[in-house]
Amino acid sequence: MTPRIDAALAAALQDKRIVGAVIAVMKDGELAHFKHYGLADREQGKPMTEDAIFRLASISKPIVTAAALAMIEKGRFALDTPVTDFLPDFRPMAPDGSSPTITIRHLLTHTAGLSYDFLQPHEGPYNTIPVSAGIDGDFTMEDNLARMVQAGLTFPPGAAWLYSVAIDVLGAVMAKAEGTDVEGAVHKYVTGPMLMTDTSFYVTDEKRLVQPYSNAAPEPVAIGDNFKQPFVPGCAPINLGTSRAFNRNAFQGGGGCMNGKALDIVRFLDAVRAGGAPILSEATTKQMMSNQIGPLRILFDPTGNTGFGFGGSILLDPAASGSALSPGSWQWGGVWGHSWFVDPTRKLTIVNLTNTTLEGMAGQLPGDVQRAAVAA
Repeated sequence: MTPRIDAALAAALQDKRIVGAVIAVMKDGELAHFKHYGLADREQGKPMTEDAIFRLASISKPIVTAAALAMIEKGRFALDTPVTDFLPDFRPMAPDGSSPTITIRHLLTHTAGLSYDFLQPHEGPYNTIPVSAGIDGDFTMEDNLARMVQAGLTFPPGAAWLYSVAIDVLGAVMAKAEGTDVEGAVHKYVTGPMLMTDTSFYVTDEKRLVQPYSNAAPEPVAIGDNFKQPFVPGCAPINLGTSRAFNRNAFQGGGGCMNGKALDIVRFLDAVRAGGAPILSEATTKQMMSNQIGPLRILFDPTGNTGFGFGGSILLDPAASGSALSPGSWQWGGVWGHSWFVDPTRKLTIVNLTNTTLEGMAGQLPGDVQRAAVAA
């Protein structure tokens, strides 16, 4: 497996599609590949290391989702619990002027009718109010929730799938239910039991935190605060902020504010694949890796072959999507330059953490690493 993955990373580095990466693969519950590549900081000539810490962006989502599902197993709330049971003021209006019930299930599956600023045009409410996506800015949780209510819903809950701030709202529910902050709830139910010692909402070891980059010619450009990353044509760019990882005044966004290392992430995802111990029951992990949105399809797959589980998407027809994975594989990524894949049939878990976006999330590299791991 290692020579094939090495070749994929060598090509990405030679082509200057990425600056650095850590790739971790587990097969049959064992670590089959774990290696660092390239540079953590190009300007300082700092090499990548296996214990490098990355801003995780949406890789936060499966971690926070697992914590919420563990809380459901403990009876703290249920899938069909209304959000207003814990956040009584969270009543955004639907387009028809009604104030419909949003449930925990709606939040977990991104069917609540909420949105993201980078999925709306510049004049959209998430940009004009604005509403933070949790990867920049310093709004408090209460302030950002109030802004979501002001922005309203794009459709009635359950009517469609739209990637959104829903997991940030879920984190607020978890914190209220647990009587702590989001970090406390996630640590109690996931990162603590899984011994994910370097996975948290704030970075304390700045020396291990990688410098992020954005793809450009002739080589990627360094990202700093207030960086505008183009993402969806016709929509506003993603606002990226590097100082967010150190800001203890900003809200702990369950959808994109965590930081962590590759080994923690691959072990967590593989624990879900293997049945959930020590954090979840096998029944719950099967839910996570099964389509939970019925006939709805996610907007990032034009083939229409992808559903959504809890914490990630589900490949219904991988061949039609150009994937080497098995049907029913569970996957997602993070905008700082990351992707992960769980193939339950092959008992294979792949984590690609890079410091270069969008290549590490949605470029050539994730597919190359996926094919290399499957072929091996």
